[in-house]
Amino acid sequence: MRIVLFTGKGGVGKSTIAAGTAALTAAGGRRTLVLSTDAAHSLADALGAPAGSEPTEVSPGLFVQQVDAQLRFEQSWAEIQAYLLRVLDVAGVDPVAAEELAIIPGAEEVLALLELRAQALCGEWDVIIVDCAPTAETLRLLALPEALGWYMERVFPVERRIVKALGPVLSRAARMPMPEDSVFGAIERLHAELDEVHGLLTGPDASVRVVLTPESVVLAEARRSYTMLSLFGYRVDGVVVNRIFPEDGGDDWRAGWVLAQTDVLGQVCESFTGLPLWRSVYRTGEPIGVEALTQLAREVYADSDPLAVPSGSGPFRVIRTGPGAVLHLALPHVTRDQVDLARHGDELVVSVGSYRRLLTLPPGLSRHRVAGARMAEGELQVRFEEDTS
Repeated sequence: MRIVLFTGKGGVGKSTIAAGTAALTAAGGRRTLVLSTDAAHSLADALGAPAGSEPTEVSPGLFVQQVDAQLRFEQSWAEIQAYLLRVLDVAGVDPVAAEELAIIPGAEEVLALLELRAQALCGEWDVIIVDCAPTAETLRLLALPEALGWYMERVFPVERRIVKALGPVLSRAARMPMPEDSVFGAIERLHAELDEVHGLLTGPDASVRVVLTPESVVLAEARRSYTMLSLFGYRVDGVVVNRIFPEDGGDDWRAGWVLAQTDVLGQVCESFTGLPLWRSVYRTGEPIGVEALTQLAREVYADSDPLAVPSGSGPFRVIRTGPGAVLHLALPHVTRDQVDLARHGDELVVSVGSYRRLLTLPPGLSRHRVAGARMAEGELQVRFEEDTS
């Protein structure tokens, strides 16, 4: 099964390209599901068909789904919601407002990821296309499984023991109900499911595709997203440049846009060297409906396979060098002064700007010391040597 995530700055036509790709793969005979992690839910609008909380067939072999956060939260984490409602009730919040507040901020995107897991495991699909939220939200979401993993391993067990031992005392002192063990169990289940999602999306059959328009501000964000997706281990398999002005004909105003876009397109080629680059020209009307989207995708991908599995070992690998090893982490568009590196026990902490990744080292490396690090050819290379002290 092939999984492709589409991301990009808001307003670049990401939902249209995602829906078009899904329509094209379905037309090729692959049973395809396209779902959204974007709260805007533009997929149904692009497809010109209704979509619900369960997969809905909009054309032969093509299904669309918009995740119902309220419904999924009630089905999956009733224990967490019941606890939050009790807390809000003690705080004096109106019951109707409490129902809304009991949905954790960001839950819709998280639940969409977990719905992706459920659909991937059900075995019904050949292809799953994901229309992600705009770039910043997507990056935070895709970083969540590892961040939650750190909390679950180091903080969560201590909190659970404290609440179990001192729950009644803490509840009386704080005048707030303490979470029961079933709430902690639901959080553990959430962590395990998100961990599975991370495994799926960093696996060999999953990749991320960046959609952009040929504008300098949009390109700058696309470059950053390429860097951060690589930092967290997600493989970018190509770039779709959308809304390119055709060069022939037109007035001076359009000629000016063509000239400006030509300059940015050159920068796009330099920024994503080695990746497939697909182009979509500006159309005279919106491509709405399965037929129009299929035609759009045929023009974009031309003779290439829109589902080709990316080659190579991915953005993260470890190469053994005799008694030591070198850890390679792809960080395109990053210079040496933009990277901070720290070692805490069996973790390597890599920081780029405001983003940080905690890499848990495999047992073979955790017993080695960091002997050096450098940025070379768009990679962070960390050298490990046996600790003889």
